[in-house]
Amino acid sequence: MRRREKFVIVSVLLSLGLLATQYIPLDLRYLGTAAFFILSYFSSVWALSDDLQAHEWLTIMPFPALYATSVALFYFLLPEMFWSRLAIVAVFGVGMYALFLTSNIFSVAKGRTIQLLYAAHAVALFFIMITSLLFSNVIFSLRLPFYFNAALLFASHFPLVFMSFWSIELKQKIEKEIVLYSLIFTLILTEMATLFSFLPMQIWNQALFIMSFLYVGLSVLQSFFKGRLFKNTINEYNLVAILMLVLFVLMFPGK
Repeated sequence: MRRREKFVIVSVLLSLGLLATQYIPLDLRYLGTAAFFILSYFSSVWALSDDLQAHEWLTIMPFPALYATSVALFYFLLPEMFWSRLAIVAVFGVGMYALFLTSNIFSVAKGRTIQLLYAAHAVALFFIMITSLLFSNVIFSLRLPFYFNAALLFASHFPLVFMSFWSIELKQKIEKEIVLYSLIFTLILTEMATLFSFLPMQIWNQALFIMSFLYVGLSVLQSFFKGRLFKNTINEYNLVAILMLVLFVLMFPGK
């Protein structure tokens, strides 16, 4: 079976699985989401199994599963309107297919450079932002104590950050330097989540600030790893960071 046929089959299967999650009883919601994560992970393994290496079980495979899980968790927060949820399922299926194509490029491009790799990095960054936004929104929606918010955000974002850093050079092993950078950057995100837990900010604002900081941080560090962190690049991201700071001040509660 050709890879693209596998991608279509798994995308349709997971879309149907996502649609089925709306019928899960509330007391089994998180158990059902965990089962959906496992299904997404091993379905992705099957879809990308043709050229899969051992380290890619940790570098590539978690990404599609985390995207699927973030949508599934956010799915429970949507109004119970069949057609709106059906539209989300359709968009989710297209997104899964695009994500499989991107993951496949990362898998086959290891050890060499191909033209599609630049597009794959852009698509991967987009899906990392979407996944982060949905995870952050769900986490803050639960209204948990700050230490649970920090733990959940770390657990959901570390694999995303780690995959993003690893995909820059696509080395056929996991280097300690990449793990260390991922840990440090994710800990900074976790500290932001802890801070937001004490502020009466709107949930979407909290999630958007987490996503924005993630975007700026990943973009700067990716440019650093590529050896392209030029002065103009730094100035561009400084402007984005200043804009984020201004928006944070304007939206600061109690102002």
